[in-house]
Amino acid sequence: MDWKIILDLFVSVLLIATIGYAVTLNRRLTQLRKNRDEMAKIIVSFNEATVRAESSIPKLRKAAEDAGMALQERVEKAQQLRDDLAFMIERADTMANRLEGAVRSARTEARPQVTSQPRMSAPMPSAAPAPQQPAHSSPRAATMAAAAAAANEIDGDERSEAERELLRALQSMR
Repeated sequence: MDWKIILDLFVSVLLIATIGYAVTLNRRLTQLRKNRDEMAKIIVSFNEATVRAESSIPKLRKAAEDAGMALQERVEKAQQLRDDLAFMIERADTMANRLEGAVRSARTEARPQVTSQPRMSAPMPSAAPAPQQPAHSSPRAATMAAAAAAANEIDGDERSEAERELLRALQSMR
């Protein structure tokens, strides 16, 4: 055989392989172009989303700043209310202690008067004049009177609303 024929056959086999490879490459390039159009659409929508996100950042910062200020105001107001409540609790404790002391002293004063009087006889005169009590009064009434007296000891201008309500409640129970 001739070298030319062998060489022509070899070149034709290589050409057939190249044509097959070119057809495959052409299909892939067609798919890539088709995907490129889709990819371009995706990139455009991604850019639009990025622009919207960038324009929203200042709005979000402003909203966060406003919310932070509102929260700070609420915290300050809550702290003021907490301080006011602590003060009111201290005042209430003081008033309760005063009332408790008045109740104790009224009870101790009321018990000797009740126990020192015989049941069938007239009351015995004491060295100090006893406060005039109605015949139907009880130790509870004496306690209430002592509590009201203790409440009256406090200067009227210094009373808070709660103290005034407590005084009214005590006086209404008489």
